[in-house]
Amino acid sequence: MELRQRLYDVDDLWELLSQADNDNPRYELIDGELNELSGPGGKHGRSATKFDRYLDVFAEERGLGIVTVEAGYHPHDDRNSLHMPDVAYISQENAPDPFPDKFVPAMPDLAVEIVSPNDSIRAIREKAQIYLLNGTKLVWIAMPATQSVEVWRMQADGSFANRILARSDSLSGEDVLPGFELDLSALFT
Repeated sequence: MELRQRLYDVDDLWELLSQADNDNPRYELIDGELNELSGPGGKHGRSATKFDRYLDVFAEERGLGIVTVEAGYHPHDDRNSLHMPDVAYISQENAPDPFPDKFVPAMPDLAVEIVSPNDSIRAIREKAQIYLLNGTKLVWIAMPATQSVEVWRMQADGSFANRILARSDSLSGEDVLPGFELDLSALFT
């Protein structure tokens, strides 16, 4: 399928992804421009499954919100940007009701990005900042190769703060998922 050089919005992208001859169904939109995403590898998929399982069970048992895998989210006031975190959590208070069949017109409270061997850590860190600038409260960047997770937040002054947790550390849901704790050794087996 040949893509025309033009600016796209979330409706255009939905239509594009719905076409039978679409040979790459993984795109994000940044300011109306299509960015092709690579397909995840085995370790990436396994890590996404584990994050999904632990987060979904925690959130569902407590009625806190919705966990998704590779779903598209866009700021409600920006139809020219669409982000597809590997795993995401959106609280009941921020989730649209009913939850849409198409892209979610809100940003997740928590976005999880998993670094694959062909990913640039710099690009993933830039993506974390984009999430935070658009309303996501907490971003986890999982790095299976080093068995670590970077935790990203936006500070009150608009700056970004991040810290790296090692396999021996515990990951916290902080104020986004209060009470959620996960030993990183459970993720990286």
